[in-house]
Amino acid sequence: MPSEGSTGRLLQLCAGYFTFYVVYGIAVKYLRGPLAMDGIAVLTFTTLGGVGIVTPVILARKWYRLHSNSSVTRFGLTFPSEYLYIIPSGICTAIVIPTTTLMYTLPITVMVAMTIMRASVIIISRLVDSIQIRQGLLDKHVYKEENIAIGLALAAVGVHVYFGARQDGGFDFLSNTAALVILGFYVTFYAIRIYLMNYFKNTRASGVKLDNQGFFAIEQFAAMATMAVLAGSILLFAGNGPRATLFREAVSSPPSEWHWATIAGIPFGLAAFFSVFIYMFKGRTATFAGLVNRLTSLVAGTVATLLFWIGFDGTAPKTQDWLALGIIVLAVFFLAAAERRRAEELS
Repeated sequence: MPSEGSTGRLLQLCAGYFTFYVVYGIAVKYLRGPLAMDGIAVLTFTTLGGVGIVTPVILARKWYRLHSNSSVTRFGLTFPSEYLYIIPSGICTAIVIPTTTLMYTLPITVMVAMTIMRASVIIISRLVDSIQIRQGLLDKHVYKEENIAIGLALAAVGVHVYFGARQDGGFDFLSNTAALVILGFYVTFYAIRIYLMNYFKNTRASGVKLDNQGFFAIEQFAAMATMAVLAGSILLFAGNGPRATLFREAVSSPPSEWHWATIAGIPFGLAAFFSVFIYMFKGRTATFAGLVNRLTSLVAGTVATLLFWIGFDGTAPKTQDWLALGIIVLAVFFLAAAERRRAEELS
């Protein structure tokens, strides 16, 4: 088995993330297409299925036993000091999930919504590196190949946004208050989460294991608790807006296909393991890890579209899908060059 922090281990994580993301992508396309499920209902029950698979794995493998730098005492309780920022990271995760859902309810194509969010994460990752280098937390510099790959990744995203805007009938994203508020929440809380992930990774004391599994476990527990509170608040106190109404209907009167959506959430939950571990991969910058994560999901999304077209008579990949994929392949070339340099540096 490849050692921790090696290129082989990184490729394993990418393969796992790619595989489960493709399965999830096909499942969602089937739920939204042939089964004609509402988008809010799909994301409600896939989230439920994801939580249902993540929690048993964490408990069975006892990942919640975090390898900590030190302990602190608050209100008479002693616990790992990392809880003070891992729990906020989990709260951020719980806010990112519904804002992702809300992005999909805007009058833009799903692909455009996904690419806007991916571009945001790529930019955030680069900014996090700049901040933590200035703070003295990160002792690595960002290679020029990583910066070139960022430009190419954003170009690939731009292809989808340009063609998607033409398909959306001229929807003006920048002048729509709801769109800007939703994206603002998404970007803000994702930025905090990525910063905290890398703070954890870059502040391990000498001899203390980089316990990504422990971080994931505590973060997920905090996220699940926060999502439960948010869901309860929407059910009890939210107004009668269209999105809140659809969520209430999904919970109070589940569609007949709810169990299929819940099952589809299993690969979604499994993909979350690989996604987080890529973001926190040992010895790499946030820029590199964020690019690897987002580019893997972009390729997986295109492959899911292709397989759904072949197997379920879905919509064929469009010209912009192939054009963006070609740009991504070029970006991966520069990422591979950066990885070779980093591997030599670490060795």
